[in-house]
Amino acid sequence: MTLVFTPEQEELRATIRRFLAERSPSESVRRWMESEQGYDPELWRRMATELGVHGLALPEEFGGFGGGPVELGIVLEEMGRALLPSPYFATVALAGQALLASNDQAAQARWLPSIAEGALTATLAVAEESGSWRLEDVATVATAQGADWVLSGTKMFVIDGHSADLLLVVARTEGGPALFAVPGDARGLTRTRLETLDATRRLARIDLDDVPAEPVGPTGSDASGYLRTVLDLAVVALAAEQVGGTQACLDAAVEYAKIRVQFDRPIGSFQAIKHKCADLLLELEAARSATYHAAAVAAGDRSELPVAAALAAACGSAAFTRAAKENIQIHGGIGYTWEHDAHLYLKRAKSAEQLFGGPALHRSRLADLTGI
Repeated sequence: MTLVFTPEQEELRATIRRFLAERSPSESVRRWMESEQGYDPELWRRMATELGVHGLALPEEFGGFGGGPVELGIVLEEMGRALLPSPYFATVALAGQALLASNDQAAQARWLPSIAEGALTATLAVAEESGSWRLEDVATVATAQGADWVLSGTKMFVIDGHSADLLLVVARTEGGPALFAVPGDARGLTRTRLETLDATRRLARIDLDDVPAEPVGPTGSDASGYLRTVLDLAVVALAAEQVGGTQACLDAAVEYAKIRVQFDRPIGSFQAIKHKCADLLLELEAARSATYHAAAVAAGDRSELPVAAALAAACGSAAFTRAAKENIQIHGGIGYTWEHDAHLYLKRAKSAEQLFGGPALHRSRLADLTGI
């Protein structure tokens, strides 16, 4: 499958890039990541009202613009490029896509319009103490009490879980894994912000002690089919963000190599630096191709999505981490300083690399899916 962006999609990319360049410069990113909320609420509101990106990939009937994974990927790529601290990934790429995949019309009508308006933040809680996002490893239990449900267990590494207004929690029922909605102020819910390597993306521990919850989608039967699709969509969304971060690191390295002079020559003229940049470009384009292909698959016939998602995840994680490391190396001593942004990208790269499992895990999954 070949993806060619339409003029409208290219204009979307240009608009997002201009907006973030003006509204989210490096000094703002540093200020927001050290703030109590971790992001700028005013920028969050403007992204929803002026750009409409919160509802970009949501159906028009729920206040969205009828886009899909391709448009969402464009936005996330530009956000990754700018290293934007924001609950956008958790709210739109995780919770929003989970609600859509559930086919629960009542849940969609209840929460998606608020997401599109920027009035609601949400997240998806899957991983537990092991850090695994495999549905087979979910131990949190959902228990039916008459017509009601309660959840008990612990969720770890929940993106923006400390502040989200709504948590979508994957829990185990007698029929298999299912999805449940929990308000951020629910009784028996304890949320603890975790100390993380990447200050631009916050993670939380969620403790559930007989917390009242509402089922989303089918319950009492195995919902792993659509939940696996949700996880594949999340992986593709993260890969798009990683492509943007990789591009930013390569751009910074190349620009510095042009102006840094040693032995009366720009260091970019040295063969060793040329080879580093050329190798990074090769990895970037491989990751970009895999990610764009996965987004196109997600927007169409999803039968190939597991393979496409695994490939995008493996390529995106490896490319971003290597680009972030080489960016520091090419910058030399200044690249190791707190004042330079290179370390921020490296921290995001390493954190994102492990978020849904490292490249080795995705390569192993890809091998299993293709019968290698």
